[in-house]
Amino acid sequence: MVIVMQPGACEEHVEGAIQAVKDFGFQAHPIYGVNLTVIAVVGDKTQEHLEAFELLPGVDHVARIDKPYKLAARRPRVTETTQIDVSSAVFGGPKIAVIAGPCAVESEDGLREVAEGVRAGGASMLRGGAYKPRTSPYSFQGMREAGLALLKMASQRTGLPFVTEVMDTRNVELVARYADMLQIGARNMQNFSLLSEAGQTGKPVFLKRGMSSTIEDLLMAAEYIMSAGNEKIILCERGIRTFETATRNTLDLSAVPVLKRNTHLPVVVDPSHGTGHAWAVPPMAKAAVAAGADGLMVEVHQAPERAVSDGPQSLTIQEFATFMAELAPVAEAVGRTMA
Repeated sequence: MVIVMQPGACEEHVEGAIQAVKDFGFQAHPIYGVNLTVIAVVGDKTQEHLEAFELLPGVDHVARIDKPYKLAARRPRVTETTQIDVSSAVFGGPKIAVIAGPCAVESEDGLREVAEGVRAGGASMLRGGAYKPRTSPYSFQGMREAGLALLKMASQRTGLPFVTEVMDTRNVELVARYADMLQIGARNMQNFSLLSEAGQTGKPVFLKRGMSSTIEDLLMAAEYIMSAGNEKIILCERGIRTFETATRNTLDLSAVPVLKRNTHLPVVVDPSHGTGHAWAVPPMAKAAVAAGADGLMVEVHQAPERAVSDGPQSLTIQEFATFMAELAPVAEAVGRTMA
């Protein structure tokens, strides 16, 4: 269930409601919105105490949540998306946040050129893989900690916060020491130990949908992170595996309105992995914004033809600048602006 506090409820009433939940032996997870504070109540037999919670000072109403993802579910009567701040990048607000950068960190000079290029183009955040999950064990696996150090250097130089993937529970602490946000990739979306470890860091988590996962699977993965005490989660639709071979994956843009209806968490779309073709990224990104996405993640490389991974789906720096300019009127048409 969730306890929805009255608009403008004072801190004393909020803390009193949280304490009452704990006194009954349940877990209390407060979510502080712009206009409302909502307390998610997790535990067995919570419904037996619904009336008691309704009588607490400052409470507007109490509502049952029948979905299995209690913390990730959109609250009854609450239409706003939870805003997640990652340093200067904001997800879930009125502006469309764009994460951009190379698939993999390959060199200091190359990363610097891309970082400066995407910042000039209007990106909100830098991306880059220091650890790379590859189908073949003989493919480039990333620069590891040296790559993390280069990302940190590029971040400090440009002022862009950065996100990078963590693949192993043994590396969570190390990656969290460098990165502003941790990415859980599609292949690890149901690595429950990794989800819990990432949740315990307190760092924002960028959670990608698995290539063969349902929307409920994605939300239950988010629930693992949230149950570990971390509610700073951004969901990412990056395409699912179907019988279609014309594109790398099938970008499920219907997932955007479905997620927006069922969860309060911000939703980002990755058209680079979703299509596998640089030429398809701009139109699918525009469609994602029109569908209600809160942000985009795109791959950008200074010379895609020489990229060690995912070159065919990477935009050049100049293409990224054009891409951002073309997105602005689409964002405006749906009542949003580019960050």
